[in-house]
Amino acid sequence: MSDPAVPGRDPASDAPSRNVERVELPPHRFAGLVAPAVDRAFTAAMCAGRDGVVELSSRYGGPAASGFLVEFRTRLATPGGTVSCPGFAALTRYQDPAACRRALDKQVAYGMLQRMPDGGCCATDRGLAFLGELWQVHARATGELWAGHDDRLTRLVTALGRVLTYALVLAESDEPGAFAALAPPHEPEDSPPGVLLLNRLGTLRHHRADAHAAAWTAAGHTATSVAALPPGPERLAIEQETDRRAAGPYAVLSAEERLAMLGDLAALPG
Repeated sequence: MSDPAVPGRDPASDAPSRNVERVELPPHRFAGLVAPAVDRAFTAAMCAGRDGVVELSSRYGGPAASGFLVEFRTRLATPGGTVSCPGFAALTRYQDPAACRRALDKQVAYGMLQRMPDGGCCATDRGLAFLGELWQVHARATGELWAGHDDRLTRLVTALGRVLTYALVLAESDEPGAFAALAPPHEPEDSPPGVLLLNRLGTLRHHRADAHAAAWTAAGHTATSVAALPPGPERLAIEQETDRRAAGPYAVLSAEERLAMLGDLAALPG
């Protein structure tokens, strides 16, 4: 419904008074705004599937048998997919390396993972069977959590697909990291939109994690020291540098598309 025109006045002259301005949301600003929205939606979906994952995991030996399969599912479920030794180190950069090696040893002992000659890992047939069931668990969980949001899911899946595709192009010149270890996410043809969104969000989070690691490394920190860094100018500077480094893939979207992504993520239940 349009506003009535004022008699004797050019309607175009009303534009300034309506306070309508073009949205300016450059990639570096968007990177900082979208990160918590991505985290919220991803965490909500993972929490929605938690009980199902616990039940599934119990049939395969429990969390000690399946932890890395869940974390690295978007690569390990890919036919022939492996997580390299450098990729494993990047994905677990905030954890104790010795503890991670012990956890990996346990999952190898349970017959879920197999070590590769380079120190990396891949899923065994038993691990692949687990991942096939995990996809079903996540399909049910996201289908219930995001029921009635089909159009929103379609927009988000499409936009994130463009962002991740461009991120892969940009990553060709970067040092291998967590993003390269898991991207592109495995997407079987029958994957419902909720699963596609969950795994694209998860993969995108690793892109920001790499940007954050690069930012604190450039500032002279380690994973341990940056975790202990209190709020203040130094932490703010690292976060701003993280936004700058994470911004590249979002250039593929227009400012209006970035705003729409923020709105769609905010509107998802969870």
